[in-house]
Amino acid sequence: MKVPFLDLKKINTRYEGVFQEVFQEFLDSGYYILGNQVSCFETKFASYCETDYCIGVGNGLDALRLILEGYKVLGKLKEGDEVLVASNTYIATILAIQQAGLKPRLVEGEATTFSFNIHALATTISEKTKAIMPVHLYGQIAPMDQLLKLAEQHNLLVIEDAAQGHGAMTTEGKKAGNIGHAAGFSFYPTKNLGALGDGGAVTTSDKELAAVIRKLRNYGASSKYVNDELGMNSRLDEVQAAFLNVKLEDLDADNEKRRMIAARYFSEIENDKIKLPFYDGSKNHIFHLFVVSVVDREHFVNYLTEEGIGSLIHYPIAPHHQKALSEYRHLKFPITEKIHREVVSIPISPVMESSEVDAVIQTLNKY
Repeated sequence: MKVPFLDLKKINTRYEGVFQEVFQEFLDSGYYILGNQVSCFETKFASYCETDYCIGVGNGLDALRLILEGYKVLGKLKEGDEVLVASNTYIATILAIQQAGLKPRLVEGEATTFSFNIHALATTISEKTKAIMPVHLYGQIAPMDQLLKLAEQHNLLVIEDAAQGHGAMTTEGKKAGNIGHAAGFSFYPTKNLGALGDGGAVTTSDKELAAVIRKLRNYGASSKYVNDELGMNSRLDEVQAAFLNVKLEDLDADNEKRRMIAARYFSEIENDKIKLPFYDGSKNHIFHLFVVSVVDREHFVNYLTEEGIGSLIHYPIAPHHQKALSEYRHLKFPITEKIHREVVSIPISPVMESSEVDAVIQTLNKY
């Protein structure tokens, strides 16, 4: 049996009829940029994340950058300030910091949860450190309790990279996007809340920051042709907002389906050659990805391909080994490097059939 890694067409076909309806409404409205659909989504997503504000932007990278640019306008950050970020994140997190004129300071990851190593984080904080950017990698909340305590002790901003964390919750019931001072989301099509193109958002309960970001996303304009800041063009598309308004209604149910599949993987995959991810059984993980680790990854991936089971590697090259970040190549992060050598993502999605889950489990157990 062939099982695709992710069947995006099947995920979105569920909404075909209503997508056509909302597109017709958009077409008939004659208002195609920052219209009612974006406003509606901003209201709904702020309510969903339990924040006061949501600002729709072009993509997840821009969301993070705009938060940093906003804090610069407000005088809480300045050029050259250091932002601590996990060394095993996706490169976009680091690019956002660099593009905002700040300095990314990479911190060793942790092999169990794929998040910050808190000890390494604590020992990396310096007088130049002004912010921490935790990543809810693969859909699991970063160790926010410990991180927030550190941030409070050192008077640091906490900016969540929630690009993979839509709907994940802390044990206290706070949702991703409402744990730090601000958060950046991506609605790339593969995300748990995915558009049919690029899209992103910032969530925050900081009124001043929200007002500045609204300007910065639209050329720095406070009103038409009145530009208060040196902004950029990064606006959530009206059509994508319409689609997201539809899909947001099913986000929690879809996340629960992912957890149900993950529960089967944890209880039924039994193979000493395959290390399963850490999970405490709570809602702190939405399983954007189900990431296993194997020593001989190439052999394992080839085996899955031969058996018809889709897989992807998130991510094959550690950021400090990327050509684009050559200034970090001299650094050594042994845990991060091991993670990037061994991780493999196996199929998980809200539209997987039980028989497909069976096939994945049987194939992994035979390996």
